[in-house]
Order: sequence, then structure tokens, then C-alpha cells
Amino acid sequence: MPDHVIAQTEFLNVARAENGVVTVTIERPARKNAMSQAMWRAMTSLFEGLAGDSTIRAVILTGAGSDFCAGADITEFDHVRGSAEKARQYEAENSATFAAIRHCSVPTIAAIRGICFGGGFGMAAACDLRIASTTALFSVPAARLGLAYPVDAMADIVQALGPQLAKYLTFSAARLDAQAALDAGFLLEIVEPGGLDLRATELAATIAANAPLSVKASKASIRATLTGSAADAAVASKLGDETFESADYAEGRLAFREKRRALFQGR
Repeated sequence: MPDHVIAQTEFLNVARAENGVVTVTIERPARKNAMSQAMWRAMTSLFEGLAGDSTIRAVILTGAGSDFCAGADITEFDHVRGSAEKARQYEAENSATFAAIRHCSVPTIAAIRGICFGGGFGMAAACDLRIASTTALFSVPAARLGLAYPVDAMADIVQALGPQLAKYLTFSAARLDAQAALDAGFLLEIVEPGGLDLRATELAATIAANAPLSVKASKASIRATLTGSAADAAVASKLGDETFESADYAEGRLAFREKRRALFQGR
């Protein structure tokens, strides 16, 4: 069955498939999907809402047209970032979006084509998995604008790229093509342009077919390992413990004995 739209704001579209996979599409192709201040706020609210929906299994983030996202809409900077106070507020809103994506309880997949610059790169780095078409280009051009990246966003970038390449990109504002990003480990895989949406859907469907509580526990455990936070470790331990008494664990064992595919319900 085709996906059906479950939410829509200006320049953002949210569609859901029957398997619980949600696709969030940035729809501003005439501006290379550049993010306005209003779009940042809407994206934060959107991902915070998705995180609270226990029936969602995975989220794909992508861009309409030929590009993923050119980052923040610089044409509005004189208005929304024209003073130091406004710039700090704008950065806080950027950080809130990255955090909402990063803390989404289910796996997030960035499906990237064309330009993935600045804040677009930040959103991709905040996702769990990243795949791209061969047309993808990556850049972190803050140094050309006299700006700095939020610290939490930089943490995502360092984790996704490694410290040396993160330094190179932020110091030089250079561009990476898809192959270089794959070689660096930023991308899981690259595909031909016509196959990106299908591959993202396949990957999300594979995740969605597995036990949701197990997947969430794994995501939390990996995060705790990366952050070294005692609070994150406690959350991960709790989620892992809950799987032992779940109906899905019983179903998984039964399906194994019966040599059939398990039908997980997320409880």
C-alpha cells in the first residue's frame, strides 16, 4: 500500500507506510530545501512528536527535488540573525532540531541526494544511518560566514566523520563528494541516483520488521557508549531489561521454534 500523508506544514511533508515507517520530506526545492527559521521550529516539533509515537518503527529524512538540504536560509539572516542576541536564539533553535533528530527513539535514516550543506549536514549527522546517491555533495561552510557550529551539532559531526576530517571540513569549508564521504565512514552506502528512495525504503522496512523494543534498546545502548553518560547508560539498561519480559521476546522464541518469521508488536 502507498504511504499516506499524516502531517504537512509549509515546506515539510510527513507520510507514513503501513509498516510504521515515516518519511519526512523537506519540500522547498526552489531554494535547494534551505531551512527558514520557521522550518527549523516545525522540524523540531515534528521529530519530538514522532519520538512519542510508539507505533513508529523508523524515520526517513530526505529532501524533495535534486537536493537534500542547503542548510539555513541565508537570505533571512539579516532579519533573524542580525544581532548577537538573535544569532544566539537562532543557534538554540538549530540545536533543538538536531537534538530532536538525535534523540528520536527509533532509528533515523538520512536519504541524501545533491547538496547537503551546513545545517543540512548537521541534520544528516544527527541521524543514525546515512545513505546517499552518487550526486551527493557535503560541506560545513560556517567559516565562510564567520559563524560557529553548536557544540552538540559538532559532536554529531565528529562522531560521524572522526575528529581529523571534522576539523578539515570546518576549518576549510571544503566539499566532499559521495565516494569520499563513504570512504570516511560518514555514509553507510551510496547508490545510483534513481535508486535512493527505494534503497532507503528497503533499509527502513528491514528495521521495521525487527523487534521494536530490541531496536530501541540497541539505539540507546550505542548512544550511552558514545556519550559516556551515566544517565544515558541507565536509560539503556532499563530499555534492555524491559525486553526480557516483553511479548515480542516470547514471540521471537516461538517463531524460532516454529521456523517462521516473527510478528513483533512492540510490546
